[in-house]
Amino acid sequence: MQSASEVVQGHADLELPGGKPVLIASSPLMREIETLARKAAVGEAKVLVTGESGVGKDLIARLVHVNSRRATGPFVAVNCAGLTETLLESELFGHEKGSFTGAYRDKPGKLQLAHRGTLFLDEVGEMSLRMQALLLRFLETGEIQSVGAHNASTKVNVRVIAATNRNLSDRVAAGEFREDLLYRLRVIQIHVPPLRDRREDVPVLIQHFIRKSGRQLRITDDAMQMLLRYRWPGNVRELQNVVEQALWSADHDFIDVPHLPESVRSGGDTLKPQRERRRQVADDLYEALVSGGYSFWEHVHPLFLARDITRHDVRELVSRGLRTTHGSYRSLLRLFGMAHTDYKRFHNFLMTHGCKVDYRAFREGNPDLPRQPRVLLPPLSEVRQPAGGPPRESPESFEPAQAK
Repeated sequence: MQSASEVVQGHADLELPGGKPVLIASSPLMREIETLARKAAVGEAKVLVTGESGVGKDLIARLVHVNSRRATGPFVAVNCAGLTETLLESELFGHEKGSFTGAYRDKPGKLQLAHRGTLFLDEVGEMSLRMQALLLRFLETGEIQSVGAHNASTKVNVRVIAATNRNLSDRVAAGEFREDLLYRLRVIQIHVPPLRDRREDVPVLIQHFIRKSGRQLRITDDAMQMLLRYRWPGNVRELQNVVEQALWSADHDFIDVPHLPESVRSGGDTLKPQRERRRQVADDLYEALVSGGYSFWEHVHPLFLARDITRHDVRELVSRGLRTTHGSYRSLLRLFGMAHTDYKRFHNFLMTHGCKVDYRAFREGNPDLPRQPRVLLPPLSEVRQPAGGPPRESPESFEPAQAK
């Protein structure tokens, strides 16, 4: 009998009787993951779920929760990448009425709402250093204090499960993530493998998505082989999208190669490693901006506000642009389809949402722009004025004057 392992994020409709999420997979790797999740559910230790975007890290967190003693308590999820530092603090710890503009009433935080249950921190690697310090303090004391509150802290009983698609050890080495917080979160680590490393799951997932659509369609052998060869950089989330597109395209009782998206048909025969998904998103947006098809305020900005892209995506996009403009933010405005009068507005947006990138790293060695010829200066000893005499002159120092 096949193990049921759902790998699609955020699908509450995939549940067993009694409210437990279901896994849909047949690979030994996912069976091991399911076993590990059930073992992790026994105690109260914090869990860190890692893996690429789209593999279903939130589902593993739900599996841990529903198999734990906290199953009757709430499961509260927070996407750390979709909120600014100020909003994330309010979201986690709550706020008092009048504590900031727009705070018209008291609001409990997610930590308080998750009392006696589980808090799931998705994309925890995107937290600012200040928010990391606040989270670390809560993990050590269990105390929370609402934004704007002056009374004593409140204690809550919450189990924290975190997830990230970033390498937190690399982030620690770069000074972007607290090492002590990493130790606190990574008591138990569960790594969810990408879909390309467990291709046995592709057929059962496809059949699951077809059944879920309510249509009675079969998939041809040629189409299945193409889907098995594809590398799935977007993992199960991408597979679900491809199946939905194929179902829409199919006008008979089967899905064949022509019904598959062009991206799958053209990329199905290559097994070369592809770029990390977030960098690919930034590169795609960059190409759309420099081609003139997109402009920052009309296209990228709404995507960010709708949480379709994260702060990391915007930082990668800005870095790509600064690499082209040799570190010039003013030239970046023109490159991204903005007016020169948007300079302050653009900087305010980047600072407010934690997307600012240091321009100095891009000032040297940029192959995209023409470089000025270097001027060789004479050694300092040849131009220093000796005591009691006129300054010594070198032949090279006359070259600019002779050229005039």
